[in-house]
Amino acid sequence: MFESLSEKLTSVLGNLSKKGKLTEQDVDNALRQVRLSMLEADVDYKVTREFISRVKEQVMGAKLFASLSPGQTVIKFVREEFSQILGGTKSDICRSDKSPTIIMVIGLQGTGKTTTTSKLALHLRSQNNSVMMAACDLQRPGAVEQLDQLGKQSNIPVYKETAKTATPYKVAIEAKKFAQKENIQYLIVDTAGRLSINEQLMQELKQIKDAIKPDEILLVLDAMTGQDAVRSGTMFNDTIGMTGIILTKMDGDARGGAALSMKNAVGLPIKFIGIGEKPDQFEPFYPERIASRILGMGDVETLIEKAKLQYTQKEALNLETKIKRNQFTMNDLLAQFTNFKRMGSTSELIGMIPGLNSAAGKINLGDINDDKIKYVEAIILSMTAKERENPLIINGSRRNRIAKGSGTSSAEVNQLLNQFKQMQKLMKRFSNQRSRNSLSKIFGGN
Repeated sequence: MFESLSEKLTSVLGNLSKKGKLTEQDVDNALRQVRLSMLEADVDYKVTREFISRVKEQVMGAKLFASLSPGQTVIKFVREEFSQILGGTKSDICRSDKSPTIIMVIGLQGTGKTTTTSKLALHLRSQNNSVMMAACDLQRPGAVEQLDQLGKQSNIPVYKETAKTATPYKVAIEAKKFAQKENIQYLIVDTAGRLSINEQLMQELKQIKDAIKPDEILLVLDAMTGQDAVRSGTMFNDTIGMTGIILTKMDGDARGGAALSMKNAVGLPIKFIGIGEKPDQFEPFYPERIASRILGMGDVETLIEKAKLQYTQKEALNLETKIKRNQFTMNDLLAQFTNFKRMGSTSELIGMIPGLNSAAGKINLGDINDDKIKYVEAIILSMTAKERENPLIINGSRRNRIAKGSGTSSAEVNQLLNQFKQMQKLMKRFSNQRSRNSLSKIFGGN
């Protein structure tokens, strides 16, 4: 997510922060590069122009804070403006006073609308809500069956009609009646899409909207389509009227132009993002956190939230103790890989760790990806119990045996061993730094 834009901005602003004193020319040069980076990331031209103008205005009129260098002050303004164009603050689901809260999900075919409906249902259910989905997409062959199957996988009920006389309008009305009767808290209505926006699609959506009077109308858009997604969002909003947007395939969009343009261009907040194919790879959209990720500052809050789902307080305390005592072994590394894979893609998690880019000279971050982790796991699993506990005993013959057993080379085994040593040193150093966010405190609520 935002890899290309983040890399360029981190470089530009990093150079700026190294300067002890800034001139107007320094700022102009930096902002010119920021503008080009945003345009290359497919950010809307008008949004980019206004963004640069606001940052320049703040920088020129700023009284620099005593605790910050001039460069850091510029970065502060850039981060704040990124947060603003992304929406400012998190936009929550508007909950009805009476059950059910009805969420109508709309969009074109191919955006992942039906899958997103089930992800949203799972997300709401994880917050201890009762949820039901309604299969109102009777246009696309297999759409009802797909939603029904997704519901079974997540153990979430799906209201559907199999009669040939069923219409999306009737299904939506009956689903609402059923949800009211069963006192279900959230009803999520999956509607039909088309390959393009047309009058028939809009009339069907208007009819359902008028019948069930949804509390939320969320438009699902494919982030990888860039400005096409922004244009679709504008057309849907002008015709139907919506309350928010869900951007899918954010994990595949290295540029991020759609997300950065959406709020200003469409006038609606991004409420959720899809970051992978798995059911739980779906999260609320936090503008301030995303702004930090874009500028390479990490996203500790989201990382902690994801980690809390995988670690108990006891496990976290045990891991913290091992790190402090320099007892972190290959077995522990293997266990962390398992937990990391449950939390999301490796590249996504790395982007949430503040300052990790500064360790690039010691640990090759390019080697840390999902495919590489599979090889690392194979290498560790080919080691004996003693070798995992104490990698220092691994000599030439042991390396050859491990390489043969894992389908890798001795050089790759040696590379892992060297990187593990560096990792132990870094973890030891970081654990010794005084921080209120120790693992035991972070997970104290579990």
